[in-house]
Amino acid sequence: MSPTASRTAAPAPVSVSPRAGTQIRLTGVTKDYGLAVPAVDNVSLTIEPGEFMTLLGPSGSGKTTTLNLIAGFETLTAGTIAFNGSDVSALPPHKRNLGMLFQNYALFPHMTVAQNVAYPLRERRLPRAEIARKVADVLELVQLTGRDDNYPAQLSGGQQQRVALARAIVFDPNALLLDEPLGALDRNLRGLLQQEIHRIHSEVGSTFVFVTHDQEEAMSLSDRIALFNNGRIEQVGTPEALYREPETLFTARFLGDSNVFEATHTAEGKVSWEDRVWAVDPATVSARVSAGERAALMVRPEDVRIAGSADAVPPGANAVTATVVDLEYLGAYRTAALALGPRGLAGRARLDAAETDLHPGQAAVAWWRVDRQRLVAA
Repeated sequence: MSPTASRTAAPAPVSVSPRAGTQIRLTGVTKDYGLAVPAVDNVSLTIEPGEFMTLLGPSGSGKTTTLNLIAGFETLTAGTIAFNGSDVSALPPHKRNLGMLFQNYALFPHMTVAQNVAYPLRERRLPRAEIARKVADVLELVQLTGRDDNYPAQLSGGQQQRVALARAIVFDPNALLLDEPLGALDRNLRGLLQQEIHRIHSEVGSTFVFVTHDQEEAMSLSDRIALFNNGRIEQVGTPEALYREPETLFTARFLGDSNVFEATHTAEGKVSWEDRVWAVDPATVSARVSAGERAALMVRPEDVRIAGSADAVPPGANAVTATVVDLEYLGAYRTAALALGPRGLAGRARLDAAETDLHPGQAAVAWWRVDRQRLVAA
């Protein structure tokens, strides 16, 4: 996986009401159901106005419960939640003025597209002319102009999701909360709607809080990612920072493929793994690693190179003996499955698609530049 994903050019902006966005601040937020471990355990996080923040993590890590606490669907066991500095912890959901988008579109089947989108405006008793204008503007934003009189059953899954998105933002909410909204769509359609969500976020300027377990989706969409693990935040940062500079072994393994050597960090700025001693660049050492403690050396597959012998390894590089186990052609590149070191640790290298001089069973040397590795807390 690459740390960033390309995005297509967005259509020209349409006339919707832009917002500066709402700051959402969680302080010591805890949700305890009385089980062995709290579902959300002392989480503190500040989501800046207009930011696209993704809550990422495996199932059961606390990300969806955190979103439900922000929405007011769950009550806090401890801690506070504030919007723009005002404590909303005790407010019911309907008084938090938040838009919600779920995997289940929750459209009214007996209402047309326009009626579904207008529903939150009618609930707020806006004048008819203003409702008509806002509905027309937001349908143009989600590229559904002309589908006003269609019913949900007449639309594709992607179009229904666009209607749900339009309804969630038409009333200018303080923030939009998105709970795995693309999980039910096929891969191609998910990619298209990811681009649409990114475009709409840019045009509307509201704060988006997005929950997913899909790493590529999080990397593609987010300004920052909060990675959850067992009810706590493991690390917060930009997609590139989490990919290139993980602080822990969990982050390194969860975001993208990694070659992981569980090692010992010595006081002399070296790491030892099996029969190897490798150099360490201090700039690539996580702040959570202490000298003499167990650590893990992580190298991304795209940073691993294959040499025919130790003599072909550039001076200053770290290297380990390898056997090519398998080769996989993936169009733009090849992946080599490797057995690394004396015990054959499973590893991977990403190769140029035109590189065809390797074959399964071949003895080789895997090497990488010292500044392209990362030493993380194990």
